[in-house]
This record gives sequence, structure tokens and C-alpha cells, in this order.
Amino acid sequence: MTDRPLRILIATDTFAPDVNGAAKFTTRLAARLTARGHEVHVVASALGRGRHGTRVEEHEGQRFSVHRLRSLLYPGHEWLRFASPWRVWQNAASLLDALRPDVVHFQSHLVLGRAFSTEAKKRGIRVIGTNHLMFENLMDHSNIPRALHAPAVDFAWGDAATVFGRCDVVTTPTRRSADYLERKTGLTGVHAISCGLPGDEYTPNPERQHGRIVFVGRVTTEKRLDTLVRAVAQLPDDLDWHLDIVGGGDQIDELAALARDLHVADRVTLTGFVSDTELRERLRAAEVFAMPSTAELQSIATMEAMATGLPVVAADAMALPHLVRDGANGWLFRPDDATDMAEKLERVLRLSDEEYGAFQRHSLEIVAPHDIETTITAFERLYRGEDIRDPETRVELAD
Repeated sequence: MTDRPLRILIATDTFAPDVNGAAKFTTRLAARLTARGHEVHVVASALGRGRHGTRVEEHEGQRFSVHRLRSLLYPGHEWLRFASPWRVWQNAASLLDALRPDVVHFQSHLVLGRAFSTEAKKRGIRVIGTNHLMFENLMDHSNIPRALHAPAVDFAWGDAATVFGRCDVVTTPTRRSADYLERKTGLTGVHAISCGLPGDEYTPNPERQHGRIVFVGRVTTEKRLDTLVRAVAQLPDDLDWHLDIVGGGDQIDELAALARDLHVADRVTLTGFVSDTELRERLRAAEVFAMPSTAELQSIATMEAMATGLPVVAADAMALPHLVRDGANGWLFRPDDATDMAEKLERVLRLSDEEYGAFQRHSLEIVAPHDIETTITAFERLYRGEDIRDPETRVELAD
């Protein structure tokens, strides 16, 4: 391919207005590609019964075509919808024949990625696949008996290997998650390309917000937020702390009950869903960001907090050690260990102003290479069939 504008089809099982990392990344990807002059078509699930069809939608200030397919609400889930599996193959074939894209980029292999990768390969269309999933995260929503979770996860990774095996290129957000995907599927050559962040949209607060702890993300089981609530309940009263859990999900009532049981309900606020503007304000109103999840392939929420200049206390698991340097911009704690998390939170809250300022600077330095425009350039080159070297995101701190 030359440097002409491309026609790009992005197939995704989750897209705006869904609130999760994969949906946020895919929305930004489509918008930024459109801003660069490419013709972008997103294929996603319809938001409800009778809401399927093709229309131009506006996201992140850009207008592009979104093809919403008939969908089903996943049993027991309040928002997760998947394209109707008995229609998706026909949908994929007809859309590919009508649009004739230069490249198909899927964001999940479960439904749309499975169909579009198969039909694209039949037509000789280049296929890029990005993995945002850890199947261990899905088990609590799967309705599969707990005793069968391990074999179900093994089967799921085997299935993923088949779908991703059709791709010309496979990517995932970090080197740790790429190594993980290769280990689970037997694939090789997986590229590590950050989801990226529009850093200019996040502004550090020059005034330290003493005692304010914040989490941003889905309020669901896999985020391990019970560990966070149990941790803050162990903090000394003299810290005058307050915890904001920002986001919606099916664990809000359970966490509110836990806070009451631990006699800290007056110090824990569960906001539910908030706008992007309020989310950024909540980050600016905090002193430290807390991430107890043990299954983050990157954690856009943690990067957003760092771009706001916050130190981070996070679980020592999966990709989080790529973002958190012990004693530099925060601390890692033993996964699911509320006492260790409390101790690390207390360390940050008791930093001197000089030490706290250094932690802020380090968070900004570490997140700086994750610029969204670097990410878009990397994907543009992959779409054109170029060989690339993965963008370097590891930085040496200045002090």
C-alpha cells in the first residue's frame, strides 16, 4: 500500500457508550484515524432491540460510520451485548463485499472478530487482531460452575489461538500482556502496542489533595475492590482519608454494605457512572490512585491517573508493574492482601511535600511515552503491511 488514505474496518464486541478499557481505546482509535483522513467503519453490537443499522456517529469530536448489528444482552449482565451469532457471518460477508476495506482490525475474537477474520481471509483482506481479554476476568460472569473455571479457561485460550492464528499481525497493549498471550496460545511475534493516552486532556492539580484516595473503573468482581475497601478501613484516623470509587457496575451495593460492616461508610463514596469531565475532576481532587485489580493487560485508568500527576498504589500483577515503580511513583502490594495495600497507601499519604512532588513528576515521566499519536502511527504502519519495531514505553527516570 502507498501513503494514500485507507479504508479501515474495525470490528469490536464493545464500543462507546460502553465503559471499559477496550471500548475507550477502540473509540479513540477510530476517531484519531478519522482525524488523519482515513475512511473508518466500526462494526459493533446494537445498543438494544430494534436499534441496529448503519449511521454516522460522532465520537471524540470525529464523525464516522458505525454499523450496529442486531444483538443479544448477555445473560445476567446489565450492559454487555453481543452481535447475534446466527447472523454475524452473513453480516460480515455482506459488509466486507460492500465496503471492500484495505484492512480489518478486530478488538475481540469472541464474536465479531471471529466472523470478520474468517470472511476477510477468504477475500484476501489484511487482518490485524488486538487482544484486550483475560478469560480469568470473564469467569465470574460466565454462569459456568466454579469447579469448571480452569478447564473452561484452557479451552477458551485454545479457541483464541485458532482465531488469532488467522491474523497477519497480532497485538496487545504491553510486553507483559504480549508474553502472556504467547504463553497461553502458542502464538509468536505478538506486538506490544500501548492503547495510548491523549495526555493533553489530563491536567495535574498543583495543590496536594491530602487524604483523598481514588479508584476509577468498572465496579465489578474482577477489579478486587473489596481488597481496597478492607485496606482503607485499616488506615489510621489521623490521616483523615476519604475513598472515592468512581464508576458503575454490579458490585456497588456489595461494596457499600462492606463499608458499613467495616464502619467506614462515611468515608467511602461510590459515585456510579460519571461523565468524562467529572472523571477527570475526581482524579484532580485526589492525592493517590489505587488499583487493586490483578488482571490488567494495561490499565488505561491507571495511565489516566498518572497523566494527572497522581502516585499509584497497585497490585503487583500482570501489566501494572510496567506503570508503577516501587518508591518512585508509588508502590506495588501483594495481590489480594488488604493489609499490605493499607501499608503502601499510608506510605504515600505520609510523604513529605518534596517527596510527593517527586512521585508526581515520575508518574508523568513514566506515562509520557504512551502518547496516543504514537499508537495511531504504529497501527497505520501495520495496516499498510510495514514491519515495525514496537514503540518503546520503558523510560529511565531523571531522578
